[in-house]
Amino acid sequence: MLVAERWHKIVGLVNERGSIRVTELSEIFQVTEETIRRDLDKLENEGKLLRSHGGAVSIRTETEQVQEIPYPERETMNTEQKRIIAEEAIRQIRENDRIILDASSTAWYMAQILPDWPLTVLTNSIKVAMELSQKEKVQVISTGGLLSSRSLSYVGPLAERSLRSYHVDKAFISCKGLHSERGLSESNEMQALIKTKMIDIADQVFVLADYSKFGQQAFAHVSDWRPTLTVITDDGASSAELDKLSEKGIRWLQARK
Repeated sequence: MLVAERWHKIVGLVNERGSIRVTELSEIFQVTEETIRRDLDKLENEGKLLRSHGGAVSIRTETEQVQEIPYPERETMNTEQKRIIAEEAIRQIRENDRIILDASSTAWYMAQILPDWPLTVLTNSIKVAMELSQKEKVQVISTGGLLSSRSLSYVGPLAERSLRSYHVDKAFISCKGLHSERGLSESNEMQALIKTKMIDIADQVFVLADYSKFGQQAFAHVSDWRPTLTVITDDGASSAELDKLSEKGIRWLQARK
């Protein structure tokens, strides 16, 4: 197979599947993983795909395949539950903590009510960063990266590399799906990869999940259950679902009005 033909087929596979790993491409084309990495670097430079950790993602993932819910729409979904979860999450923060806030609407609610304490906040959210810019004692670090217009957040390889440079005390993340057996999941791989990295660099992780997220499995896997995870939910979460978490040794907090 000619090199140009391999490049063409790689782009086709990435667009067809949404994402693919280096190891899989190596097996398909019977070339070394290093060759595939060079191919992906070249194709990314040409704007034909996006590199991700261990593989590549289609540039059409967010617009033509698995759609994220636009931020203005997410703001109006389960608003009351998200606000009480945000209030409970704030109680887990102490002065001088180094924390992550993701690009979820619940994290934005947290940013609104966060006290003006000496804190370092790392975020990939434009809205969170803007909200915190009004607080004099809070140092805000933005990941940068590829702007997702639907979620108003930074994603992609640059954002992932930026996160790898840091270590934080606590991360506060939301997700589309929270399943007692399959863990956490997101609507597309680019968001999932960012949240996986956030979990990796935090000593403690608080999963902000209203009752509607339980028992759901979204498109892209974020994380299996880990001892570092604590779920913060609302009083709409069923006792049966919470019991399943307890059986796995996962701590949970149920915020109430």
